[in-house]
Amino acid sequence: MTTTSPDVRGLEVDAYQQNGYFTSAQAREHGVSRQLLDHHVKQERFGRVRRGLYRIHGFPSSEHDDIREQWMAVGAEKAIVSHDSALALLGLSDNIPDEIHLLVPRRYRGLRRPPGVVIHTRPDDEKVGTISREGMPATTPARTLVDVADELQPEQVAMAVQQALSLGLVTRRQLQREAARQGKTRVLKTLLPER
Repeated sequence: MTTTSPDVRGLEVDAYQQNGYFTSAQAREHGVSRQLLDHHVKQERFGRVRRGLYRIHGFPSSEHDDIREQWMAVGAEKAIVSHDSALALLGLSDNIPDEIHLLVPRRYRGLRRPPGVVIHTRPDDEKVGTISREGMPATTPARTLVDVADELQPEQVAMAVQQALSLGLVTRRQLQREAARQGKTRVLKTLLPER
């Protein structure tokens, strides 16, 4: 049996790339035992955010910490930020979602959902286009806008579309293709009102 010495510094490096957050699984990967983790929590080097999720003590907070916490709690390797939450990450909405929306492959549909999280599923073999925002994968602007077209008020959707178009995040053609791909061509009137 080989033993490795704990790599607390390596864990902190990983955490710094995740706005100060890390999971207990990441701690184990760095050889940091639960007892050592508890010791660092007591010494206030780390803070326990929730079961299995920690943060470097004193790390500056950011606007989307709530999304990051839920994304990491569900499993960063399997979840993509989507719907209203992706809209917020993209800066296309002043709407503050009540719940965090995450997209996972269908094989994970039975996973334990933390309070305040809405899980959306996709076919296991579907390749989802993503963009990175604050180190988290989010659905592309076109997919995000099509996903929320039926869920938000039409004026909120229209405002988000206008912002995305004016910022160059999406084109009319990308919106049309995504709506067709999802079989939601009826939402095009909401997404792309006549000029």
